[in-house]
Amino acid sequence: MKIIISPAKSLDFESKVPTSLHTQPRFLDQAEKLNKKLKTLSKNKLSDLMKISDDLAALNYERNQTWQTPFTKENSKQAIYAFTGAVFQGIDVQTLSEEKIPLLQENLRILSGLYGLLKPLDLIQPYRLEMGTRLKVGTKDNLYKFWDDAVAKALNDELADDELLVNLASAEYFKVIPKKVLKVDMITPVFKDFKNGEYKTIMTYAKMARGYMVRYIIENNVKTIEDLKGFNVEKYRFSEELSKGNELVFTR
Repeated sequence: MKIIISPAKSLDFESKVPTSLHTQPRFLDQAEKLNKKLKTLSKNKLSDLMKISDDLAALNYERNQTWQTPFTKENSKQAIYAFTGAVFQGIDVQTLSEEKIPLLQENLRILSGLYGLLKPLDLIQPYRLEMGTRLKVGTKDNLYKFWDDAVAKALNDELADDELLVNLASAEYFKVIPKKVLKVDMITPVFKDFKNGEYKTIMTYAKMARGYMVRYIIENNVKTIEDLKGFNVEKYRFSEELSKGNELVFTR
């Protein structure tokens, strides 16, 4: 089973990592090309392009200028330990047993505007580049066109013909993967909470739930849709009634 998730804007490059295991990003050459473009942008241009504050623009200007290859343990950090957003809080890799890390490395993939597709132990350097950013690079008007179908083809290289692909990414990032290119069907879990008399997707909770599901899959070595339906973390339960097609709905 392969799982795809979005990255996080919040990063931690200060705390220590409990493993020396690491790998290199598959699309590092493409990341270098994108960074070369980012280095030409002033703080004001970054602020306008990314719709961020002056302080964040200044921070990311410095990140862009200091970004360099080769990636080493001294100047980079494994992606799964660097991202700290809600999804990654749900995964809580720091408390995952050491014996499960190879399974996480095998099954989980992180989509990224800068790096394309990351394995959990791939080294990264600090950055901010959301997939929806309208960054023009060469003849490509935005990141979706820059990545074209490269990410989907990379996933296909790793997927067995009968392997499940579980989409736990946001719509912004999922768009970088053209469905017609993928060689397998994709299962998309959806998480809804009961509020004001109906089930709704509350994004703060849904992001955490995506992380919970990643951890559930890894801890239980989930391989089938039926196993996936057994997800029962933080009072979420599978809803046969609300689910349809390849969309599995979990409610609480």
